[in-house]
Amino acid sequence: MLPTSSALTRLTEPDAFWWATGIEDTFITAPHPRTGRTLDEYELTQHYERWHDDLGLMAELGVRCARYGIPWHRIQPSPTAWDWRFVDQAIDRMLSLGIDPMVDLVHYGLPPWIEGAFLNPDYPKYVAEYAARVAERLRGKVRWYTPLNEPRITAWYCGRLGWWPPYQRSWSGFVAVMLSICEGIVATVRALQSVDPEIVAYHVDATDLYETNDPALAKETERRQAIVFLALDLISGKVDPNHALWDWLRAHGAAENRLQEFSQRPLALPVIGINLYPIFTRKQVLRDAKGRLRIAMPYAKADLVTRLGRLYFERYRAPLMISETATKGSVQRRQDWLTQSLSAVKDLRAGGVPLVGYTWWPMFALVTWAYRQGRRPVDAHLLQMGLWDLDPGSTGSLNRVRTPLVTAYQAIVARKAEPVGLLAPKSNRLAPGALTNSAIA
Repeated sequence: MLPTSSALTRLTEPDAFWWATGIEDTFITAPHPRTGRTLDEYELTQHYERWHDDLGLMAELGVRCARYGIPWHRIQPSPTAWDWRFVDQAIDRMLSLGIDPMVDLVHYGLPPWIEGAFLNPDYPKYVAEYAARVAERLRGKVRWYTPLNEPRITAWYCGRLGWWPPYQRSWSGFVAVMLSICEGIVATVRALQSVDPEIVAYHVDATDLYETNDPALAKETERRQAIVFLALDLISGKVDPNHALWDWLRAHGAAENRLQEFSQRPLALPVIGINLYPIFTRKQVLRDAKGRLRIAMPYAKADLVTRLGRLYFERYRAPLMISETATKGSVQRRQDWLTQSLSAVKDLRAGGVPLVGYTWWPMFALVTWAYRQGRRPVDAHLLQMGLWDLDPGSTGSLNRVRTPLVTAYQAIVARKAEPVGLLAPKSNRLAPGALTNSAIA
């Protein structure tokens, strides 16, 4: 079913505030060398089998858009094979329900045939071809695309921590993966817009806020915060010899000509998605009793939202959307975060920051990433962060259990509850077409 013209434009309506949700879509296809396990969230949460009903639940919330990942490894199982069945069915189902997909093209993992993963020298070419094929397939149906979700976290797990391919474990590995990822993002955006110039590149990254009480760690804290911005700084052309990380990047193997390529042909940032969680996002830099550097993660208050929103807007002067937020634990704890974070959204918008949407992510529980290298069953790794819980029951089928958060979110989306003050002052509203022009600067 093709959407109407109004469905094609409603994501760029100038006065809109976009309530959204999404389904966790991490795809790590490489078997762990010890356990043999992969990490495909759609498989682990049984979404491949239950996609029709899951999208029906999504529609119950009343959201008009949703982030939705598509599995590259299934779409292109080999360099010359393409299988569109799942994508066609899921996207058409969303559109028939009145939900505009914000398509997530790459969410951490790649097809296994790309040897060396992000460090394959042809990765930017491969991802650009994939993006162009998707855009052609979904032309007239999808307007917003995330080229790659959370480039910094991807580079961390693939290049510094060594959990995921290509299993690098150094800052030089982090830099190498980050540069390739960002080259892929640039190639992806250009490929998308070669198919449809009206496509909006929705750049989504994880937002950490680094702090310290130790003056001796001030420089390290500043460096860590600068690394948080690195991907967006690279693709938007902010990294030059005056950048805070220029010498650090060069010392860790970044060739000057590769860095200059980004600044010579920067991308515009039509809208930035910020992922933030009270359980993960606040970082405290400290030394332990033995003098070793440690990063603690104290639970954050809702001023996290306002602080990060102002920080990102001051740096990039681009519209923002909360592309992921939630917390784990009891329904009451999740309800408290929903209420408090939306109050912070109201403060941000009243203060002139053009924050244009809010996404509760994930819609239902996810499977923790430790599953891939562990031995315990899936149900031992369920992280209840959603509006629905997942309950394995007695048969192994992961039942979607409705919590009171569903009703609460429905009321907010329908404006039956007004925790935000949805309409910002006129000076904060986006001009018509402001989010449609993501042309390369």
